[in-house]
Formats: sequence, structure tokens, C-alpha cells
Amino acid sequence: MALVEYRATGRRKESVAEVRLRPGSGRRRVNGNDLMDYFGRESLVMIIEQPFNLTETGDQFDLLAKVGGGGISGQAGALRLGIARALLRYDDSLRPVLKKSGFLMRDPRRKERMKYGLAKRRKRFQFSKR
Repeated sequence: MALVEYRATGRRKESVAEVRLRPGSGRRRVNGNDLMDYFGRESLVMIIEQPFNLTETGDQFDLLAKVGGGGISGQAGALRLGIARALLRYDDSLRPVLKKSGFLMRDPRRKERMKYGLAKRRKRFQFSKR
């Protein structure tokens, strides 16, 4: 018997999330830990659960994910994109709902580059006439 599995990859900033959705009871595992144990913040768990809540498929799938790179906020954003893409592999008719909410678009923001002659990315040294 073949195991049904929907795979996708999500990215944000420097974070990468490899997502696997399996039909199940709604278990959520990230890097071998429970979702709340790994992220530790209710707001990040809410961000991750958004695609499931929007499409009302939360209790239909078990989530198995590997995340790495960046910080926990970027990892949560990468996980949300990966879950949305995996749900599309499950059912393509969910595309209009997910697209309208912006879950299928990768966040293009990056860290600004360091400029020469400045203290930080934008902060200038104090001007002194003499």
C-alpha cells in the first residue's frame, strides 16, 4: 500500500521549510517537536495554522516539517507558504481562496545591504563642521 503524501517547500528571508502533509488526525510536528514546543509563541502558531483554518482542512492532515535557517519568525512564514503549496497539491480548487489571502506569494523582503561610509545600513555618523 502506497503512502499518500503531499510535499512542498516554503521560503522566507533565510529560512527554508520542507513540508509533508499526510492524511491523518491533525498532528503537527516540526523538527521532531510539537508545534507549540518548537515555536513557543501563540502568534507564530496562528500564522502557521492560517492556511488550514482558511481551507477548513485542519483536522484532515498530519503535518511533518523540517525547518532551518533564519529566525523563528522567518521559519513560521516559510512554513505557512509550504503548507499552502502542499494544500494546492492536495486540491487545486483551493487556489483562489489561498491566493486571495496572499498565502501563495513569497515574501520578497530581504535584509538591506551595508553601505560604505555609514555606521549601519542607513545610520550616518554625526556631522561636525569642525
